[in-house]
Amino acid sequence: MDIETLVKVTSRAWSLNILALMYAGITGRQAPLLSASQASRTAFSASLVHLTDLDLLERNPGHGHPLRPEYRLTPKGAEIAKIAGKIADAVPGSAETAILRRSWTIPILAVTGRPRHFTEIKSKLLSVTDRALSQSLYQLHDREWLRRDIDLSKRPLRPTYQATDIGVRISRAVGLDGR
Repeated sequence: MDIETLVKVTSRAWSLNILALMYAGITGRQAPLLSASQASRTAFSASLVHLTDLDLLERNPGHGHPLRPEYRLTPKGAEIAKIAGKIADAVPGSAETAILRRSWTIPILAVTGRPRHFTEIKSKLLSVTDRALSQSLYQLHDREWLRRDIDLSKRPLRPTYQATDIGVRISRAVGLDGR
């Protein structure tokens, strides 16, 4: 998966979770998916529309009620759902999954498989703002999913960021290898 697709998919809080659940075998009907995801109805519906717009999900023709359609993965969606399943497996507890729903968490971890400066990360994630990137880096560092190192021998001081532990597992699951 390329970084642009990853950014688009993760821009809705529950999109990756829905794909991971469908990969795990949860049926494409709304009630089981909604129950398994524990999302609000509004956020869940918005994520379904988003995934349909990205051509990762499609309505299953001939199945489901017109007001409660059944969905299935498209071929492109099946590939991304496999990656979403690997990401879900990389995170050990439900307390940690909340940070995965944040827009920039997974894209940042995907590009920090090797040490990168703030500007390098920003150049890989073109649509991220400085503030959003800074806050996300802080949160990931606080959870110890990202390591922040400063080389004191060079001037000006510029920190580098690199995924660690869970962050590395997520980065590997995405498969960008820090490109």
